[in-house]
Amino acid sequence: REAVRTEMKAKDLSRRDALKVARDYAYEIAANYSYPFVVFMSGILGRLWNRLYDGIELVNFSSLQSVGEGSEIVYVPCHRSHMDYLLLSYVVYHKGFVVPHIAAGINLNMPVVGSLLRRGGAFFLRRSFGGNVLYSSVFSKYLAQMMARGHSIEYFIEGGRSRTGRLLQPKTGMIAMTVRSYVREPSRPVVFVPVYFGYERVVEARTYIGELSGRPKEKESILGMLKTLPELRSRFGKAYVSFGEPLPLDPVIQEHYPAWNRDEPVNDDRPGWVTPLANDLAHRIMTRVNAAACVSPINLLGLVLLATPRQSMGEVDLARQLELYSSLLRQAPYSPRVWVTQLDGQSMIRYGESMGVLRRHRHALGDIIDMTEETAVLASYYRNNVLHLLLMPSLLACA
Repeated sequence: REAVRTEMKAKDLSRRDALKVARDYAYEIAANYSYPFVVFMSGILGRLWNRLYDGIELVNFSSLQSVGEGSEIVYVPCHRSHMDYLLLSYVVYHKGFVVPHIAAGINLNMPVVGSLLRRGGAFFLRRSFGGNVLYSSVFSKYLAQMMARGHSIEYFIEGGRSRTGRLLQPKTGMIAMTVRSYVREPSRPVVFVPVYFGYERVVEARTYIGELSGRPKEKESILGMLKTLPELRSRFGKAYVSFGEPLPLDPVIQEHYPAWNRDEPVNDDRPGWVTPLANDLAHRIMTRVNAAACVSPINLLGLVLLATPRQSMGEVDLARQLELYSSLLRQAPYSPRVWVTQLDGQSMIRYGESMGVLRRHRHALGDIIDMTEETAVLASYYRNNVLHLLLMPSLLACA
């Protein structure tokens, strides 16, 4: 009501017109969740995954199962591909959990596509609220209603898809709104569940190669989606979904606001301690995403070959180096949640050849394995997914 009054004064509107603007914002934002549609899409996606991937590796799922019953779950995955939200919803649904409501960028609210996404639980937000008090109020209240009703929520705190393979700097807007909504109406304890996605080949590979080579980012469009359809005939290897260590919100609030008590809601709309708390939460979430990484043969091939001058090595040397890296990752793990492929060096090389990542040049003294220039550009993306896992061994090696 306060926001409506502000809108009336700022734009010289009648109360009726200001309420109509607020209602239009609500319809722009809101999901239109349909359980029959979710069941239907589950069957479609099951066939799609079987067509696209050689399998989906589900890692650390016990982390999600450990979240106490009656908690409000907020999924906070990294963002690699448009497949992320489909994959997480599919996995969660087939493990007996409720499909989350997903915060999606307004750029995905395209004709037909937007309507289908809404039925699957997507709700839309603008990239920037731009000082629009009324829009911000409507969105915050919508988010608060979803949480109060016990709907699990999912959003990508990186804001957009990573084009480099590294995690992006987190955007704290959604986290801050989640915290403010919770402390005003703390009906269910909130638990953040970080999720790591890994792909041996992303569906948007060609787009990413162009962007990594300097082309400007393409806007999402129906035509752009249709252009990617021929790519679905390619082989994409395995997809990895790994759950990080859950992060309960209450203890973090108590660190920043010792007077916090769930039985006494906070009436202040914008408490000063929320901003530093949101920054702290974002950092902890991203750390836990990194700690749940999955190391595939494609990641290791990128790590090894991109460290050579011409992205090429003798087959025997390459196999030995791959086994050294995987051995390091097992013996000195970055985190107990990190998953590492069990393949030996020769098997990884054969797998890389079958995926079209590697080329073989026959030689009497031993075959040479290398990458094309285009493949090397994309391999940097997969290397960057797991580069942080070897920071400590590499630092020690340098010293």
